[in-house]
Amino acid sequence: MKLQLADLHPLMQEYLHGLHVLRQLSVHTLTAYRLDLSELQQFAQEDSIDLLRVTNGHVRRWAGRLHSQGKSSRSIARALSAWRGWYAWLTEKDARRDARAGKVANHLIANPVDDVKAPKRLKSLPKALSVEQALALVNQAVKEANEKKDLESIRDAAIIDLLYSSGLRLSELLGIDVMQSKDRLQESAGWLDWDAAEVTVLGKGGKRRSVPVGAPAMQSLTAWREIRDAGAYSEHSIGLFLSATGKRLSPRTVQARLRTLAIRAGLPTHVHPHMMRHSFASHVLQSSQDLRAVQEMLGHASIASTQIYTALDFQHLAQAYDKAHPRAKAGKG
Repeated sequence: MKLQLADLHPLMQEYLHGLHVLRQLSVHTLTAYRLDLSELQQFAQEDSIDLLRVTNGHVRRWAGRLHSQGKSSRSIARALSAWRGWYAWLTEKDARRDARAGKVANHLIANPVDDVKAPKRLKSLPKALSVEQALALVNQAVKEANEKKDLESIRDAAIIDLLYSSGLRLSELLGIDVMQSKDRLQESAGWLDWDAAEVTVLGKGGKRRSVPVGAPAMQSLTAWREIRDAGAYSEHSIGLFLSATGKRLSPRTVQARLRTLAIRAGLPTHVHPHMMRHSFASHVLQSSQDLRAVQEMLGHASIASTQIYTALDFQHLAQAYDKAHPRAKAGKG
Protein backbone atom coordinates (compact mmCIF):
# COMPACT_ATOMS: atom_id res chain seq x y z
CA MET A 1 0.00 0.00 0.00
CA LYS A 2 1.38 3.37 -1.04
CA LEU A 3 2.12 5.85 1.70
CA GLN A 4 -0.12 8.94 1.81
CA LEU A 5 1.76 12.23 1.86
CA ALA A 6 -0.20 13.28 4.94
CA ASP A 7 1.36 10.31 6.77
CA LEU A 8 4.88 11.65 6.47
CA HIS A 9 7.09 11.45 9.55
CA PRO A 10 6.63 14.59 11.71
CA LEU A 11 10.28 15.53 11.23
CA MET A 12 9.88 15.28 7.47
CA GLN A 13 6.85 17.55 7.64
CA GLU A 14 8.79 20.01 9.81
CA TYR A 15 11.65 19.97 7.31
CA LEU A 16 9.34 20.61 4.35
CA HIS A 17 7.62 23.42 6.24
CA GLY A 18 11.04 25.03 6.78
CA LEU A 19 11.82 24.74 3.09
CA HIS A 20 8.54 26.43 2.30
CA VAL A 21 8.81 29.25 4.86
CA LEU A 22 12.54 29.92 5.07
CA ARG A 23 13.81 29.00 1.62
CA GLN A 24 10.53 29.72 -0.16
CA LEU A 25 10.90 26.84 -2.58
CA SER A 26 8.34 26.56 -5.34
CA VAL A 27 5.27 24.38 -4.98
CA HIS A 28 6.61 22.14 -7.76
CA THR A 29 9.92 21.59 -5.94
CA LEU A 30 8.23 20.96 -2.60
CA THR A 31 5.92 18.40 -4.19
CA ALA A 32 8.92 16.57 -5.64
CA TYR A 33 10.63 16.61 -2.21
CA ARG A 34 7.50 15.22 -0.55
CA LEU A 35 7.32 12.38 -3.04
CA ASP A 36 11.01 11.53 -2.60
CA LEU A 37 10.82 11.63 1.20
CA SER A 38 7.66 9.52 1.22
CA GLU A 39 9.52 6.94 -0.88
CA LEU A 40 12.35 6.94 1.65
CA GLN A 41 9.88 6.40 4.46
CA GLN A 42 8.18 3.61 2.48
CA PHE A 43 11.50 1.80 2.01
CA ALA A 44 12.25 2.09 5.74
CA GLN A 45 8.82 0.70 6.65
CA GLU A 46 9.15 -2.20 4.21
CA ASP A 47 12.51 -3.15 5.73
CA SER A 48 11.35 -2.44 9.32
CA ILE A 49 14.07 0.19 9.77
CA ASP A 50 13.65 3.23 12.01
CA LEU A 51 14.23 6.31 9.84
CA LEU A 52 16.59 7.64 12.51
CA ARG A 53 18.62 4.41 12.45
CA VAL A 54 19.19 4.31 8.70
CA THR A 55 22.75 3.54 7.63
CA ASN A 56 24.76 4.15 4.49
CA GLY A 57 24.19 0.51 3.53
CA HIS A 58 20.43 0.91 3.69
CA VAL A 59 20.54 3.97 1.45
CA ARG A 60 22.70 2.19 -1.11
CA ARG A 61 20.30 -0.75 -1.17
CA TRP A 62 17.31 1.53 -1.65
CA ALA A 63 19.03 3.49 -4.41
CA GLY A 64 19.61 0.15 -6.12
CA ARG A 65 15.93 -0.65 -5.64
CA LEU A 66 14.99 2.59 -7.39
CA HIS A 67 17.27 1.63 -10.25
CA SER A 68 15.69 -1.84 -10.53
CA GLN A 69 12.28 -0.17 -10.69
CA GLY A 70 13.38 1.53 -13.89
CA LYS A 71 13.96 5.00 -12.44
CA SER A 72 16.28 7.16 -14.51
CA SER A 73 19.66 8.30 -13.19
CA ARG A 74 18.30 11.83 -12.98
CA SER A 75 15.31 10.73 -10.86
CA ILE A 76 17.53 8.70 -8.53
CA ALA A 77 19.95 11.60 -8.15
CA ARG A 78 17.04 13.90 -7.28
CA ALA A 79 15.73 11.42 -4.66
CA LEU A 80 19.17 11.06 -3.09
CA SER A 81 19.49 14.84 -2.98
CA ALA A 82 16.17 15.11 -1.14
CA TRP A 83 17.14 12.36 1.31
CA ARG A 84 20.57 13.90 1.84
CA GLY A 85 19.04 17.30 2.53
CA TRP A 86 16.65 15.92 5.12
CA TYR A 87 19.33 13.95 6.95
CA ALA A 88 21.68 16.94 6.85
CA TRP A 89 18.95 19.00 8.47
CA LEU A 90 18.42 16.28 11.10
CA THR A 91 22.10 15.98 12.02
CA GLU A 92 22.41 19.76 12.27
CA LYS A 93 19.28 19.87 14.41
CA ASP A 94 20.76 17.25 16.73
CA ALA A 95 24.11 19.00 16.88
CA ARG A 96 22.40 22.17 18.09
CA ARG A 97 20.46 20.09 20.64
CA ASP A 98 17.44 22.15 19.77
CA ALA A 99 14.85 19.39 19.58
CA ARG A 100 11.44 20.37 20.85
CA ALA A 101 9.69 18.43 23.55
CA GLY A 102 7.58 15.58 22.28
CA LYS A 103 9.63 15.11 19.10
CA VAL A 104 11.44 11.87 18.44
CA ALA A 105 15.05 12.23 19.44
CA ASN A 106 17.50 12.16 16.63
CA HIS A 107 20.37 9.73 17.21
CA LEU A 108 22.10 10.13 13.85
CA ILE A 109 25.86 10.43 14.07
CA ALA A 110 26.45 11.16 10.38
CA ASN A 111 24.43 11.68 7.24
CA PRO A 112 23.74 8.17 5.86
CA VAL A 113 23.32 9.50 2.32
CA ASP A 114 26.85 10.92 2.17
CA ASP A 115 29.00 9.32 -0.55
CA VAL A 116 25.99 7.63 -2.17
CA LYS A 117 25.74 8.55 -5.83
CA ALA A 118 23.18 7.78 -8.47
CA PRO A 119 24.28 5.40 -11.24
CA LYS A 120 25.95 7.22 -14.09
CA ARG A 121 23.67 8.36 -16.85
CA LEU A 122 24.01 6.23 -19.92
CA LYS A 123 25.28 8.33 -22.76
CA SER A 124 22.70 8.42 -25.50
CA LEU A 125 24.00 6.96 -28.72
CA PRO A 126 24.65 9.46 -31.49
CA LYS A 127 22.02 9.37 -34.20
CA ALA A 128 23.33 8.02 -37.47
CA LEU A 129 21.69 7.30 -40.78
CA SER A 130 21.60 3.78 -42.13
CA VAL A 131 23.86 3.09 -45.11
CA GLU A 132 20.79 3.11 -47.35
CA GLN A 133 19.60 6.47 -46.00
CA ALA A 134 23.04 8.07 -46.30
CA LEU A 135 23.36 6.92 -49.92
CA ALA A 136 19.82 8.11 -50.69
CA LEU A 137 20.72 11.57 -49.39
CA VAL A 138 24.00 11.79 -51.31
CA ASN A 139 22.37 10.45 -54.47
CA GLN A 140 19.57 13.01 -54.17
CA ALA A 141 22.10 15.84 -53.93
CA VAL A 142 24.10 14.57 -56.92
CA LYS A 143 20.92 14.03 -58.95
CA GLU A 144 19.77 17.61 -58.34
CA ALA A 145 23.23 18.93 -59.23
CA ASN A 146 23.19 17.04 -62.53
CA GLU A 147 19.65 18.14 -63.37
CA LYS A 148 19.68 21.79 -62.27
CA LYS A 149 23.36 22.53 -62.97
CA ASP A 150 23.11 25.69 -60.86
CA LEU A 151 25.57 27.05 -58.34
CA GLU A 152 23.69 26.06 -55.18
CA SER A 153 22.85 22.51 -56.25
CA ILE A 154 26.40 21.71 -57.39
CA ARG A 155 27.84 23.26 -54.22
CA ASP A 156 25.40 21.35 -51.98
CA ALA A 157 26.29 18.05 -53.62
CA ALA A 158 29.97 18.72 -52.95
CA ILE A 159 29.27 19.62 -49.32
CA ILE A 160 27.16 16.55 -48.58
CA ASP A 161 29.53 14.25 -50.43
CA LEU A 162 32.49 15.62 -48.44
CA LEU A 163 30.68 15.43 -45.09
CA TYR A 164 29.84 11.77 -45.62
CA SER A 165 33.18 10.93 -47.25
CA SER A 166 35.45 12.38 -44.55
CA GLY A 167 33.43 12.78 -41.35
CA LEU A 168 34.19 16.46 -40.87
CA ARG A 169 32.66 18.72 -38.26
CA LEU A 170 30.63 21.59 -39.71
CA SER A 171 33.12 24.17 -38.42
CA GLU A 172 35.97 22.23 -40.06
CA LEU A 173 34.10 22.05 -43.36
CA LEU A 174 33.41 25.78 -43.44
CA GLY A 175 37.04 26.60 -42.64
CA ILE A 176 38.41 24.84 -45.74
CA ASP A 177 40.14 26.97 -48.37
CA VAL A 178 40.24 26.07 -52.05
CA MET A 179 44.03 25.78 -51.65
CA GLN A 180 46.51 26.22 -48.81
CA SER A 181 47.50 29.76 -47.96
CA LYS A 182 50.56 30.43 -45.79
CA ASP A 183 50.08 34.17 -45.75
CA ARG A 184 50.52 35.29 -42.14
CA LEU A 185 47.51 37.58 -42.51
CA GLN A 186 45.31 34.84 -43.93
CA GLU A 187 46.75 31.46 -42.95
CA SER A 188 44.46 28.63 -43.96
CA ALA A 189 42.61 26.76 -41.22
CA GLY A 190 41.99 23.94 -43.67
CA TRP A 191 42.50 23.13 -47.32
CA LEU A 192 42.05 20.51 -50.00
CA ASP A 193 44.97 18.75 -51.63
CA TRP A 194 43.36 18.10 -55.00
CA ASP A 195 46.15 15.84 -56.28
CA ALA A 196 46.36 13.67 -53.18
CA ALA A 197 42.55 13.59 -52.68
CA GLU A 198 43.01 14.60 -49.07
CA VAL A 199 41.53 17.31 -46.87
CA THR A 200 43.44 18.93 -44.00
CA VAL A 201 41.42 20.63 -41.28
CA LEU A 202 41.93 22.38 -37.96
CA GLY A 203 40.01 20.44 -35.33
CA LYS A 204 39.29 20.78 -31.63
CA GLY A 205 42.21 21.87 -29.47
CA GLY A 206 43.91 23.46 -32.48
CA LYS A 207 45.00 20.06 -33.78
CA ARG A 208 45.39 19.52 -37.50
CA ARG A 209 44.56 16.26 -39.17
CA SER A 210 44.40 15.04 -42.75
CA VAL A 211 41.59 12.79 -43.95
CA PRO A 212 41.25 11.02 -47.30
CA VAL A 213 38.46 12.04 -49.65
CA GLY A 214 36.75 9.33 -51.69
CA ALA A 215 36.69 9.36 -55.48
CA PRO A 216 32.93 10.14 -55.80
CA ALA A 217 33.30 13.06 -53.39
CA MET A 218 36.31 14.36 -55.36
CA GLN A 219 34.18 14.31 -58.51
CA SER A 220 31.53 16.43 -56.79
CA LEU A 221 34.19 18.78 -55.42
CA THR A 222 35.84 19.15 -58.82
CA ALA A 223 32.48 20.01 -60.39
CA TRP A 224 31.95 22.65 -57.71
CA ARG A 225 35.46 24.07 -58.13
CA GLU A 226 34.86 24.56 -61.84
CA ILE A 227 31.67 26.57 -61.33
CA ARG A 228 33.19 28.37 -58.35
CA ASP A 229 36.28 29.49 -60.26
CA ALA A 230 34.19 30.58 -63.23
CA GLY A 231 32.35 33.13 -61.09
CA ALA A 232 33.89 36.55 -60.51
CA TYR A 233 32.75 36.44 -56.87
CA SER A 234 35.33 33.75 -56.13
CA GLU A 235 38.11 36.33 -56.47
CA HIS A 236 37.03 37.90 -53.19
CA SER A 237 37.51 34.80 -51.05
CA ILE A 238 39.80 31.79 -50.89
CA GLY A 239 37.13 29.86 -49.01
CA LEU A 240 36.10 26.65 -50.74
CA PHE A 241 32.38 26.86 -50.09
CA LEU A 242 30.88 30.23 -50.94
CA SER A 243 27.45 31.77 -51.15
CA ALA A 244 26.18 33.53 -54.28
CA THR A 245 27.58 36.78 -52.85
CA GLY A 246 31.10 35.36 -52.58
CA LYS A 247 31.17 34.97 -48.79
CA ARG A 248 31.93 31.83 -46.86
CA LEU A 249 28.79 29.87 -46.12
CA SER A 250 27.27 30.23 -42.68
CA PRO A 251 26.48 27.18 -40.53
CA ARG A 252 22.76 28.00 -40.72
CA THR A 253 22.80 27.87 -44.51
CA VAL A 254 24.41 24.42 -44.58
CA GLN A 255 22.01 23.14 -41.92
CA ALA A 256 18.98 24.43 -43.82
CA ARG A 257 20.13 23.08 -47.19
CA LEU A 258 20.88 19.65 -45.71
CA ARG A 259 17.52 19.50 -43.97
CA THR A 260 15.67 20.38 -47.19
CA LEU A 261 17.59 17.84 -49.25
CA ALA A 262 16.87 15.12 -46.68
CA ILE A 263 13.16 15.82 -46.96
CA ARG A 264 13.31 15.62 -50.76
CA ALA A 265 15.24 12.34 -50.44
CA GLY A 266 12.34 10.95 -48.40
CA LEU A 267 14.31 10.42 -45.19
CA PRO A 268 12.05 9.91 -42.16
CA THR A 269 14.26 11.84 -39.76
CA HIS A 270 15.66 15.32 -39.22
CA VAL A 271 19.17 15.35 -40.70
CA HIS A 272 21.86 17.74 -39.51
CA PRO A 273 25.57 18.02 -40.44
CA HIS A 274 26.83 16.21 -37.33
CA MET A 275 24.60 13.25 -38.20
CA MET A 276 26.63 12.88 -41.38
CA ARG A 277 29.77 12.68 -39.22
CA HIS A 278 28.16 10.01 -37.03
CA SER A 279 27.07 8.11 -40.14
CA PHE A 280 30.58 8.26 -41.60
CA ALA A 281 32.12 6.91 -38.39
CA SER A 282 29.54 4.17 -37.92
CA HIS A 283 29.67 2.95 -41.50
CA VAL A 284 33.48 2.94 -41.74
CA LEU A 285 33.67 1.03 -38.46
CA GLN A 286 31.10 -1.49 -39.68
CA SER A 287 33.21 -2.15 -42.77
CA SER A 288 36.74 -1.98 -41.37
CA GLN A 289 36.43 -2.81 -37.64
CA ASP A 290 39.48 -0.52 -37.24
CA LEU A 291 38.70 1.66 -34.23
CA ARG A 292 42.10 3.40 -34.23
CA ALA A 293 41.77 4.44 -37.86
CA VAL A 294 38.30 5.87 -37.22
CA GLN A 295 39.67 7.71 -34.17
CA GLU A 296 42.38 9.34 -36.29
CA MET A 297 39.98 10.32 -39.06
CA LEU A 298 37.52 11.85 -36.60
CA GLY A 299 40.29 13.66 -34.73
CA HIS A 300 39.32 12.29 -31.30
CA ALA A 301 41.96 12.85 -28.65
CA SER A 302 40.80 9.78 -26.72
CA ILE A 303 39.81 6.37 -28.05
CA ALA A 304 36.96 6.45 -25.51
CA SER A 305 35.19 9.10 -27.61
CA THR A 306 35.35 6.80 -30.62
CA GLN A 307 34.24 3.67 -28.78
CA ILE A 308 30.64 4.88 -28.67
CA TYR A 309 30.43 3.94 -32.34
CA THR A 310 31.08 0.31 -31.43
CA ALA A 311 27.69 0.43 -29.69
CA LEU A 312 26.16 1.78 -32.90
CA ASP A 313 27.92 -1.01 -34.79
CA PHE A 314 26.50 -3.63 -32.41
CA GLN A 315 23.07 -2.04 -32.74
CA HIS A 316 23.35 -2.34 -36.51
CA LEU A 317 24.37 -6.00 -36.25
CA ALA A 318 21.50 -6.73 -33.86
CA GLN A 319 19.01 -5.17 -36.28
CA ALA A 320 20.50 -7.11 -39.18
CA TYR A 321 20.23 -10.31 -37.13
CA ASP A 322 16.58 -9.64 -36.31
CA LYS A 323 15.78 -9.12 -39.98
CA ALA A 324 17.80 -11.99 -41.43
CA HIS A 325 18.17 -14.85 -38.94
CA PRO A 326 15.49 -17.56 -39.26
CA ARG A 327 15.30 -18.12 -35.52
CA ALA A 328 14.94 -14.38 -34.86
CA LYS A 329 12.03 -14.25 -37.27
CA ALA A 330 10.43 -17.33 -35.75
CA GLY A 331 10.62 -15.82 -32.28
CA LYS A 332 8.51 -12.85 -33.36
CA GLY A 333 5.51 -14.85 -34.52
